[in-house]
Amino acid sequence: MRETLCEKVSVNLVFDCKTKRVTPKHLKRQGRLYTITQVGLHHTYRSGRTLIHVFSVADGTMFFRLELNTETLHWLLTEVSDGQPD
Repeated sequence: MRETLCEKVSVNLVFDCKTKRVTPKHLKRQGRLYTITQVGLHHTYRSGRTLIHVFSVADGTMFFRLELNTETLHWLLTEVSDGQPD
């Protein structure tokens, strides 16, 4: 089942200086820590002057859509799915 949200979350992010890529590694939501095992699509868009990074990630069983606001450096969880049909 897929759920659309607008929930503040904590994310651990790793930067690789050789590839110059950032990768979300952990997501903390409602007191639970999820280890991100797969990063799918990563893209950006602008909301006014603010650049937003969007990451589609999974922990092996759950899918998450995360947004990083580059002005505030705050993370939002905008979608979560367990892979089951609605």
